[in-house]
Amino acid sequence: MIDMDGLLIYVPKLTPRVRYVFRLVFHDLLWVKHELTTDADFFKAADRPKFVYADQPIDDTLFFKSHGLLFEKGVNSFDLEAVDFLGEKGFFPVYEKLSATPFDLFSSMFYLVSRYEEYLPYKPDHHGRFTAHLSQSVTHGILEKPMVNIWAQQLKQLIIARYAGFAFPERKFRFTPTYDIDTAFAYSQKGLVRSLGSYYLDLKAFDFAGVMQRTRVLLGRESDPFDTYDLQLSYQKKYNLHPIYFFLFGHYGQFDKNINTRNRTFRFLIKKIGDYAKIGIHPSYLSNDDPSMLTYEIDNLEKVTNKEVSSSRQHFLRLNLPTTYRNLIENGITDDYTMGYAALPGFRAGICNSHNFYDLDLEAETKLRIHPITVMEGSLKDYMDLTPADAIHKISALMDAVKAVNGNFISLWHNESLSEQKRWVGWRRVYEALLEMAHE
Repeated sequence: MIDMDGLLIYVPKLTPRVRYVFRLVFHDLLWVKHELTTDADFFKAADRPKFVYADQPIDDTLFFKSHGLLFEKGVNSFDLEAVDFLGEKGFFPVYEKLSATPFDLFSSMFYLVSRYEEYLPYKPDHHGRFTAHLSQSVTHGILEKPMVNIWAQQLKQLIIARYAGFAFPERKFRFTPTYDIDTAFAYSQKGLVRSLGSYYLDLKAFDFAGVMQRTRVLLGRESDPFDTYDLQLSYQKKYNLHPIYFFLFGHYGQFDKNINTRNRTFRFLIKKIGDYAKIGIHPSYLSNDDPSMLTYEIDNLEKVTNKEVSSSRQHFLRLNLPTTYRNLIENGITDDYTMGYAALPGFRAGICNSHNFYDLDLEAETKLRIHPITVMEGSLKDYMDLTPADAIHKISALMDAVKAVNGNFISLWHNESLSEQKRWVGWRRVYEALLEMAHE
């Protein structure tokens, strides 16, 4: 009788990369026990579901030929070659007839999840970011597919085909709405100097409608257009959501234009939202270059919420590996929601489930949990210039891709994009369509 107590996997060498990838696949994605061994005799004698990940097969056991990436150290530049398998692409061809796949799916997973290419020299954009158009996922046309999840499903089917009695637990699709509060209010709570400056800019641009609306809001005759928090709460109740809010809580600057952190109304808003949702830090633009600012902002936000702040998302999605994540770890952040591109939706790390950050420079798995975002409304509107109807179509395709692998769809929205005013007219319906898709 076959011992069904988990999978036994033979590897010629146990490296940090090997341990990381197999934990990712079987613990995080497929939810089954696994055991790694370098003892060939022990492996041969075991009567249980098993497979080989090595350069050569062992007997007639299920065999996946390794390319070598998981047994290396450091970061090397190479041309990433793709091959086709079961209608999908895979990297690191192995050219071995006995291999269950014509590519090394474990090295492929590691390459995408570790963000290997972001450790190589590249030309950053004007915000210092690695852009979507530099990525191999865009080059190979797979950015909108959660390839790591897809490869895990292919592996699952190959194991089931060999060991029909082996059972994999079924995952369920999950949806996590998140909000970035870059500017809590459009007109109110800005203070006299900022308000006068804004009046000047409106008049200079002949935006008389903006002047009138600002005046009505400041006189208390109209609600601030960015004050969409009651609407968000109504969505939360209607769809039983568990949102996460990321507040920009730093000093005013060129790219940081939220309300003064000492403002009582702003602080009350944070406390109020903290009563029904999780609060995270949205580190200021310059904090990515000055870790002391990150420490200061987290401490200040914790004083407002009276709770530990352990989640974050970088402002402008400014992510520089491994520095940004190391700074977060040093400041007690355990969960980060930055992994996504500003310019395009999809799967920056090729995965739609949370996973631990692997520091390639240190060749070590960390405890920082990465939660990849699937779509941001700013990507659809500002970078791709989509209409609301086209945006809904794009979101639908992404949602289907995540549901197909029972992954986690994480959306990034802002309070102002629900205002139904100015440039965001028609976009409230986009968000409501997203919520309806996720709820189906």
